[in-house]
Amino acid sequence: MTLDSPILRSATRLLLPLTLMFSVFLLVRGHNEPGGGFVGGLVAAAAFALVLLVQGRDAARDLLRVDPLSLVAAGLFTALCSGLPPLLAGGAFMTGAWLKTPLPVVGKLGTPVLFDVGVYLVVLGIVMAILFALAEEER
Repeated sequence: MTLDSPILRSATRLLLPLTLMFSVFLLVRGHNEPGGGFVGGLVAAAAFALVLLVQGRDAARDLLRVDPLSLVAAGLFTALCSGLPPLLAGGAFMTGAWLKTPLPVVGKLGTPVLFDVGVYLVVLGIVMAILFALAEEER
């Protein structure tokens, strides 16, 4: 089922890039302030869900370009890898390790940011897999 509204179709073209940029903003600022991978992933999934409603399942799949379960696997692998640098340095698994010099826009980067990226990918993949399954069920 698609919603056939010219206003919603036009709004989707405008809102999709803004929503995806906002999701990345939430992801990046999440290690210092509220936000992070979970909220950013939900916002990104909402952007793709809007495309799913307006243009259909095939258009949303084409826009996503990746199988949602591959996103989940990549996210789990990324989150797992975020715990390895401290472990290899002789510390405990999942202990935060930070770079010494902060970056101009992002701030200090470290393993918590990598973990947040993994959570972002897992949340986006799971939500999109559920939405695609529900869209398939409807057919």
